[in-house]
Amino acid sequence: MSLSEAAGSILTALILTYNEEANIARTLDHLQWLDSILVIDSGSSDATLSILADYPSVKVRHRPFDSFADQCNFGLDQIATPWVLSLDADYLIPPSLACEIQTVIRDPGNKELAGFAIPFRYCIAGRPLRSGMLPPRISLYRRGLGRYRNDGHGHRIDLPGPVKRLRQPIYHDDRKPLQRWLASQGNYLAIEAEKLRTTPSRQLSLADRLRKHTPLAPYAALLFCLLWKGGALEGWRGWVYAQQRMYAELLLHLMLLESHPSLSTPP
Repeated sequence: MSLSEAAGSILTALILTYNEEANIARTLDHLQWLDSILVIDSGSSDATLSILADYPSVKVRHRPFDSFADQCNFGLDQIATPWVLSLDADYLIPPSLACEIQTVIRDPGNKELAGFAIPFRYCIAGRPLRSGMLPPRISLYRRGLGRYRNDGHGHRIDLPGPVKRLRQPIYHDDRKPLQRWLASQGNYLAIEAEKLRTTPSRQLSLADRLRKHTPLAPYAALLFCLLWKGGALEGWRGWVYAQQRMYAELLLHLMLLESHPSLSTPP
């Protein structure tokens, strides 16, 4: 039995979609080593569903969107394989990562592990960057051990048990138009601002405390990407990514200022 045949029998990829015609075919093309892919669609009105129909290994379930965590938990309830690989519709699994995944889930030495965190590399115009800020995420885990919860605009799985980190990265390769990205940032950051406003500072990470209490976060994000992470050496792609991160942090800061007591209290 080949590695891909073994993985196909014990691993299901779980993907959420909503109007992902710009990305979903590339994501699925990088999952041809799997024969079990479950897509939870939130009412796509573009070509997403017709693209999904071209892939025999894909099963589609439909559910109106309420939150990312609830969508993922609904998907987990439909999966029977021992392992789950949770992906966004713009994530790519390069061959080196596919090989590593297939190896670790078959390794008897990992039988006590609950899952694996996978690093990320952000792509601009299809090229992976070294200067990305995305942290590793628990994307590969044993089914039945954990459930998802919302965390700001995102979601994460609460997974009891030891977690190991893989070496090879997922590529985050979103090629939707800039206008769609801008609209998404507005929605996402409104949720993120609410999280920062309502969470006591002592419960926040150092980065989130910086975002909540000072105007420095947008400029820190720009300098971190360009200088510390070397984005200035990656040409225009590095600058695009750094400015995206600065824009997002600046918008978040403005949203937090809008709710500041000194702005809402009459003179």
